[in-house]
Amino acid sequence: MKKEICAITKADANVVQRVKGGIPDLTSVVTIMKALADETRLKIAYALTIEPRLCVCDVAEIIGASVATASHHLRYLKEHRLAKSERVGKQIFYSLADDHIYQIVTIAYEHGEEK
Repeated sequence: MKKEICAITKADANVVQRVKGGIPDLTSVVTIMKALADETRLKIAYALTIEPRLCVCDVAEIIGASVATASHHLRYLKEHRLAKSERVGKQIFYSLADDHIYQIVTIAYEHGEEK
């Protein structure tokens, strides 16, 4: 197997400076990725791409967990701005925060399925 290392060990200072200067603060992106790195939370987010509004009881059944566990994960998603909630009578329904989250989840799935 061929080693994938450069024969030249000196970085191009101009390229490095230009790229470093172009990288913004990625803290919020890290937060999103960490939230979706949990398989249960990702499953919940994906479920919300199929059914745009789910109550906590529905989510619990979908993920095969207790209502308390589902509620915990939904609260985490909401606190990290990936989901939002709406009270309807005695029920609380959750949905994805916006179309960006929908796109992140669906594109990540599609990429993961590529062979």
